[in-house]
Amino acid sequence: MDILLSPIGWVRSDENGPREDYWGAVVSEIVLDHASFLPDALEGLSEFSHIEVLFHLHGVNESSVVKGRRHPRGNANWPEVGIFAQRAKARPNRIAATICRLISVEGLTLKVQGLDAINGSPVMDIKPVFAEFVPDRASVRQPEWSHEMMMKYFAADGE
Repeated sequence: MDILLSPIGWVRSDENGPREDYWGAVVSEIVLDHASFLPDALEGLSEFSHIEVLFHLHGVNESSVVKGRRHPRGNANWPEVGIFAQRAKARPNRIAATICRLISVEGLTLKVQGLDAINGSPVMDIKPVFAEFVPDRASVRQPEWSHEMMMKYFAADGE
């Protein structure tokens, strides 16, 4: 079964290529498709501090997609794990999901901080973050290598 999705908007950012870390200070915009939406689609969103953005990793070549296991970021010091046990860019459907801070909503443009998407990334969906959807951090379990890998991911440049 094929699923056909159309972007609801696109990312505008100074980030034009992939980077592994330091996304925390990146400020970008999400501009909704003016042909499909009116500003009322965003009514009430500004009352939320954070949003979850689902976007397509359009900068990842389909030939690099991984369907099995690999070392995260190619680092042999970390164990080989399946693609679904990591948040790699080279995913089967090249779909990413990131929770970022919502700075403002103006018309059909959202200004956000900490979105790890490059300029031109097609946005597939936007959801407000409800505290009830975020598990208690103390109850989240993950392997030690992933903490090491993510240590500087959302840090501001040079932190």
